[in-house]
Amino acid sequence: MKKTILIKLFIFSVILKGFSQHLVNPYDSLYIDLGGASLSVANAMKQNNIHGISLATFENYQLKDIQTWGVKDIISKERMNKNTIFCTASIAKPISALLFAILEDKGLIDLKANVSSYLKRWKIPVNDKNAGITLTIEHLLSHTGGTSQHGHIDFYSGDSIPTLVQSLNGQIAGGNQALRFLDVPGTSWRYSGGGYVIAQIALEDHLGKPFAEIAEKHLFEPLKLKNTTFYQPNEPQFDYKNIAKSHDDHGAMIRDGIQITPQLAPSGLWSTPEELSLIIIEIQKALAGFKTDIISNASANRVTNVITTDIMGGWSLGWERRYRFGNRDWFSHGGANAGMGGYVYGTMKNGNGIVVLGNAGNRIRIAVENAIRDKIIESKGWKIPLDTAVYDLINPSLGKQLAGNYCSSNFTELIPIEYVDGKLWVNNFDGGRTLELFYLGHNTFRVDESNRLLRFNQVNPADNKPYLSVIFQNGVYTDVNYSFFKVGEKLPLEYLLDGNYQRFLSEYQQIVKDYPRSDLASESYFFREGSAELNKDNAVNAIRIFQAMVELFPNSVHAYNGLAKAYMKNGDNAKAVDNFEITLNKLLKEDNKNESWIEWVREQIKNLE
Repeated sequence: MKKTILIKLFIFSVILKGFSQHLVNPYDSLYIDLGGASLSVANAMKQNNIHGISLATFENYQLKDIQTWGVKDIISKERMNKNTIFCTASIAKPISALLFAILEDKGLIDLKANVSSYLKRWKIPVNDKNAGITLTIEHLLSHTGGTSQHGHIDFYSGDSIPTLVQSLNGQIAGGNQALRFLDVPGTSWRYSGGGYVIAQIALEDHLGKPFAEIAEKHLFEPLKLKNTTFYQPNEPQFDYKNIAKSHDDHGAMIRDGIQITPQLAPSGLWSTPEELSLIIIEIQKALAGFKTDIISNASANRVTNVITTDIMGGWSLGWERRYRFGNRDWFSHGGANAGMGGYVYGTMKNGNGIVVLGNAGNRIRIAVENAIRDKIIESKGWKIPLDTAVYDLINPSLGKQLAGNYCSSNFTELIPIEYVDGKLWVNNFDGGRTLELFYLGHNTFRVDESNRLLRFNQVNPADNKPYLSVIFQNGVYTDVNYSFFKVGEKLPLEYLLDGNYQRFLSEYQQIVKDYPRSDLASESYFFREGSAELNKDNAVNAIRIFQAMVELFPNSVHAYNGLAKAYMKNGDNAKAVDNFEITLNKLLKEDNKNESWIEWVREQIKNLE
């Protein structure tokens, strides 16, 4: 009898373990690589004024780990937990596309039909780009509709919330101009939140129900998701208190921190990493041919099959198909509203993936989230190594000849190539990573963890400087989408760090003259580079960069604040105080005062004096 009871208890314990599919907070001691330094996630967040990050990982079609760091907001300082919901920004787009595919699978809508046949509240504007051309929902969901309105502004409690028609008509103070067609539908890729608004109106008009209600009925309730909704905080159906709130790049909460987004289909989804993971897993199971009750194999393929390669790497019905992290194919999408956002990643095979969300400004949040992604892929052993035996060795003379900086024709996009220890590397590429190049011969290289080839073309016999073509490969087709020209061995900022200020200034002024929209000429570029040097504890370089930023952008409060932090890092408290005082004066003169930032600066001055 006793033996029987023990056996039953053992079986019961095994069953209980089966229900425990994931671990909570397994990454408390996770270290990430950020700006050349190895930091714990908590320290990386502290250095970058990020208050909260939430993470979920899944493997072999099962949720594995859930981790949260930090607090929901700087005011309450309540700890974040796995049920804390986030405004997911543009992650709403692929989830909306999935909803449309499910409805098409049920025969409730035709994504290839003329969208005008569904519209009642609003009419498609006509110009020379779309006259006589059929516009479909498939066009709109794959960003091939040619429509304007890239994104939308956020709203908060007390604001006048616009209707969808007002949004499309450009009747929002501080918002977009009226939606118009910039390209012929179906001919090119152009990111357009406005296109998703058209799709939302079409669906609501066609089915006679609110978009949020349709999503609840056909997607969220069938998947038993309790913390996912398209309802907004100003609606009675939004019954959530455990909310992550938005913060700016300096850690201050933006108004009450709770965003209201009437444009639901492009950016109005609220959810958690755990529940977004469950949606991705269901798609992956359907792709693998497992029996699924909610998302069919047809729907899963509908939303992940590449529709256009006009964007470097490819795009499907809602999902990015451009990444090859760990040499695996992924479907993914990011979201970046003011003060809130993250990314979802799912492999096309094997059921692996990551969802990470944070409640901070894009400039400080994205690099940390990317570093978390890379470390998770590395720590879980998801990378499939390339067979390096099939690639040729790089002749040193060729490697040195090809190294340099390559820029797009309008100087807005940069690809730095380095030759180090007999290998070529591409920096800040394909998700902001440094990736190794493997030689295929004929000046063509395979990029590790990417579906791109790089081809260096000798086109100028006079100076023997190569141009660079980025070639996208996926399946049986190959498209050359982007060409870059070599602009020299050094960027202007490299001359600055070498101590050659006059050469730096000359090179910088030339870029401003010839390419005023270049990122290399922007205030944000200097801020990023200076902050990166601070993260590497290289105070001397940070001082040089922020000093140049002060001279080039004398009205920038970020320049003086960065310079103050660099001096503080270098132990020069007097100069740190001087620049913090300038920062404080500039902050106090702003119309919309950032009280949290002001308080922080005052605290630094007090501690240093």
